[in-house]
Amino acid sequence: MAKRSGITRRGLFRGIGTATLVAGCTTQKAPPPEGPASSTPATGLGLTIGPGPAPLQFELNGEAVTTEAPPSATLLDTLRLSLDATGTKKVCDRGSCGACMVLVDGAPQNSCMTLAHDVAGRKVTTVEGLGKGHAGGLSPLQKAFVERDALQCGFCTPGMLISCSALLSRTGGSAPKTANIQDAISGNLCRCGTYPHIIAAVKSAAGGGA
Repeated sequence: MAKRSGITRRGLFRGIGTATLVAGCTTQKAPPPEGPASSTPATGLGLTIGPGPAPLQFELNGEAVTTEAPPSATLLDTLRLSLDATGTKKVCDRGSCGACMVLVDGAPQNSCMTLAHDVAGRKVTTVEGLGKGHAGGLSPLQKAFVERDALQCGFCTPGMLISCSALLSRTGGSAPKTANIQDAISGNLCRCGTYPHIIAAVKSAAGGGA
């Protein structure tokens, strides 16, 4: 009888098994590591943020500051606990009251809802910095708050001053309308109800009278 030629079923499976064994013995490239080692670099610093504190540099009230903060730290806690900028108040800690508001590159922002490392390389102004360069250490707006009795318990006052200062910067010093002021402080809550006095103070500081 003539001998069959070609691949038999048994030979096919034997060849597949050998190829699989050889492939399993070859060296494979290890997968990239997961977790903290592959974290995103900090903005503006070129550093890898890990589970522990990392260096942080930014400008606070016109001066360069360097501190350390873990990746989960808020700007509010970093200001109060690490940099002694306690004028910024911690009240609701959930972005609802506006007492913790600061200026970040000139724009009002709730520091309790901002990660500290998000301001790396940026300019931060707290209520302590509003009076810099003014006689007596108080800006015209701060003086107007005192003269118009625009504060009582004082917890909301730093945030109110930040929001109103940002408004006056946007209007270029011209007197804003009542509706504009109300809109500017819509994110700031005053439990003492001094809103009419705050509005009068802003208009007074801008030269618009009461």
